[in-house]
Amino acid sequence: MLKSILIALAVALASLPAAIPAMAQTDQSARWSIAIHGGAGTIERSRITPEKDKEIRAALNAALTRGTEILKAGGSAMDAITATIIMLEDDPNFNAGKGAVFTWDKTNELDSSIMDGSDLSAGAVAGVTATKNPILLARAVKDKSPHVMLSGNGADQFSREQGMEQVTPDYYATPRRLRQIENVLSKQVSAADVDYKLGTVGAVAMDQNGNMAAGTSTGGMTGKRWGRIGDSPVIGAGTYADNRSCAISATGAGEYFIRLGVAHEICTRIKLKEKDRAPSQDGQEGEGPLQPSIVQKIADDVIAELGVLGGTGGIIFATPWGQAGYSFNTPGMYRGRATSAEAQSVAIYGDED
Repeated sequence: MLKSILIALAVALASLPAAIPAMAQTDQSARWSIAIHGGAGTIERSRITPEKDKEIRAALNAALTRGTEILKAGGSAMDAITATIIMLEDDPNFNAGKGAVFTWDKTNELDSSIMDGSDLSAGAVAGVTATKNPILLARAVKDKSPHVMLSGNGADQFSREQGMEQVTPDYYATPRRLRQIENVLSKQVSAADVDYKLGTVGAVAMDQNGNMAAGTSTGGMTGKRWGRIGDSPVIGAGTYADNRSCAISATGAGEYFIRLGVAHEICTRIKLKEKDRAPSQDGQEGEGPLQPSIVQKIADDVIAELGVLGGTGGIIFATPWGQAGYSFNTPGMYRGRATSAEAQSVAIYGDED
């Protein structure tokens, strides 16, 4: 019995493709797309000064421009999202890299993940304490280790062994984040009152070869304790990419995104919707691109289910048909998108397109 099971397993494994092909598309030549986010939460005009509004839009535009330059030049989706996220990690306006929030013990523990939709390879790190750009470490885990996720001391050791740029704890610290944790520790406010969702960064993209990628990076939540890990480094919850369906990066109340498996759930529903469509005359699945309104409804439905559970936040998405967009249930989300067919745009508040 055991021998027959092993033979069946070997046959099944041998039948798996080494890579997930890009989905067949109409007029695929030179088509690309990218979307980015810088966190979702209580983002309202009354809470943001005009100067800060301008500063954040400039940061989003700069990061988005970097990604689009790579995609326009024929670069890979993986390279585009990596470069984009590095810029956001280096900007203290966001809760990732420099400007990461503090734990209960007044330390910084950073999480990140990345996924390649062409072969479903992925890398993630959690509880990193000394790497300047955690997204680069997540990619190194994917490319240079036999594992998907590393955490804590082990992740830090791997970072040093891979020659990642190391920083001292003061690199991450900013006056705003220090005030936040001091207010929590002095019980002037509770951790629940700090908009800890705000600031996680992420990017998703499709390149001109039809390959997709997604990445997410965060400092976690203000005042987190006991080695808490949220959704950002969890493949399938905060990050997912599959050439056959979509690329997703999430931001928000991580525990709920984990419970619902938000990133994977959206991609699965898109893939099932594509398979349900009537085949074209040449026998290919579906005929033409899956309509943007269908993709948007799938994303909105999953975010609505997140809300029913009690979770808040949002996602960005890219699809094999060149679409890029977002869905969120908070007052606002720092976000931006660009495609080969649509001009670059960034937005902050919920009433913006």
